[in-house]
Amino acid sequence: MKYNFISNTIFSKLVAMTLLLGGLLGCNENFLEEKPLDFLSPENTYTEASGIKLGINGLHNYLRDALYYGDDAIVYFYSSMADVSYNGENPGGVTYEVLTPTNSLFYKLWNNMYMLISRSNELLLYIDNEATTGWESAEQQAMYKGEVLFFRAYAYRLLASFYGDIPLVTEAVSTPKTDFVRTPLKEVYAQIENDLLFATQHLPDPGKEDEKGRITKGAAYQLLSEVYLQAGEYQKAVDASTHVIDDFGYRLMTERFGSTNDVFGTGDVFLDLFAYGNQNLSENKEAIWVAQFAANLSDGGGKNNGPRRHGPRYYSLGNDPAGYTCILGELIDGKYTGYTDTLSRPVSWSRPTYYVTNKVWESDWNNDIRNAPHNIKRTYYFQNPESPYNGQAIDFSLWGSYETNGRNQMKDTCNYIYPYWIGKVGDPCHVQAEPLRSGAGYTWKDCYFMRLAETYLNRAEAYIQLGEMQKAADDINVVRSRANAKLITASDVSIDYLLDERVRELYTEEIRDVVLRRTGKFLEYLRKNNDNPQAPAMNVRDYNILWPIPQTEIDATGGALTQNPGYN
Repeated sequence: MKYNFISNTIFSKLVAMTLLLGGLLGCNENFLEEKPLDFLSPENTYTEASGIKLGINGLHNYLRDALYYGDDAIVYFYSSMADVSYNGENPGGVTYEVLTPTNSLFYKLWNNMYMLISRSNELLLYIDNEATTGWESAEQQAMYKGEVLFFRAYAYRLLASFYGDIPLVTEAVSTPKTDFVRTPLKEVYAQIENDLLFATQHLPDPGKEDEKGRITKGAAYQLLSEVYLQAGEYQKAVDASTHVIDDFGYRLMTERFGSTNDVFGTGDVFLDLFAYGNQNLSENKEAIWVAQFAANLSDGGGKNNGPRRHGPRYYSLGNDPAGYTCILGELIDGKYTGYTDTLSRPVSWSRPTYYVTNKVWESDWNNDIRNAPHNIKRTYYFQNPESPYNGQAIDFSLWGSYETNGRNQMKDTCNYIYPYWIGKVGDPCHVQAEPLRSGAGYTWKDCYFMRLAETYLNRAEAYIQLGEMQKAADDINVVRSRANAKLITASDVSIDYLLDERVRELYTEEIRDVVLRRTGKFLEYLRKNNDNPQAPAMNVRDYNILWPIPQTEIDATGGALTQNPGYN
């Protein structure tokens, strides 16, 4: 066994809470037993209901940051390994060619999800402990348990999609254990189903949760429907989705609501869905589960790097053909910053493919509100009063073969300029930190973990798999009708059409890899849609459908944990 790897393994994730926080600060047992009362640990925090709630808050915080914050945040990073986008800053460097068991770039999903499982198991141990006090009622105790089980199910669902058979651990691990082996997916899905069925019975109805952002029955049924799709249980997926659609008062928003940043000068209900502050409004009946961000908090509030990841690196354009700086940006303290408050400071880590920017919109380019200029920014302008180009649309053909920093400007549309989902992930002119960098590419705008439009498309997917095309068309048309897109008939319906519609509605929101795997379209769509200019089809190989088990995990178990095919 290679103990030098142990700090990065599933073993360390599963025992860390107990060994680091749960141990006693003690001497000889015959002398004096001291408890760590001056810092948070399971044994002095989770022994009361109020402490359990703090622990659940931690699960929310941990998953939010794992999905939305950081250079390799799961929602952003892993969608850049699918058919919808690629790394615009480094298109040749982050591809399937470097997806190996030893590349730490790809450890985060495994590590983060097993840490979430570890923390969930620790909480469950204390929730079920008769010595835990402070419960208002048995119903409250069951509600907290349901919320924790939801998070454990969420983690296992992602792990199962990316890795296949995985170690299934359902109890807190308090002593060293290195004999983890892979559990068949059938058993993993059975455990996820059991966890979520408990959650659907004991979580509160939407609107009755203690605080915004907490888990409700609606979210539990939504996750259950996605698990059933992943497991091939399509009628169960229909039934779970139907609970969400029919039983809790959700509905698609079809009229303008809330507040919209007036920088656009126009808008629609789709823009309103993603405007700052609108996600948690009681009038927003489409929100099922919302990730909560709190502005300007140095600790605990989180920050969403959506603009930083998805937007183009416009500030690197350099000089225009007349020799003037293309974009001066904001004027602060008498100096131009080079960054605009409209665009923030993106890095182009997730550059959309042509399939996303153009192909899926061809039949409804002018009428689908999701493609409106205030939702997808396609035109950028020179901004320099001294230049003859000031106010003109930026067009790379103006430079001819002009080069700067070794880049041919005519061809560099994967980094500097490209269509940007500014209405959905941006937060124009709402800078809350780092004004000299126009917010540095971050926003504190809340994000949807789940919303009802996805539920309709999930149910449509299940109907397609069951061969009920008219019902699938009806569900897809609910979403398209709100978007003012042309309605479809049963003859138009297919998995391919559904995948296109998911892009139109859910791009930047969902983890595309998961959807492509469960529909059997992963390799096909990656190879035909990902137009990474430096790595055609992201250099994907057949066995990349599943990701490799991190080598540290295999080494720590002495080889008991086996590798996925193709990575040996």
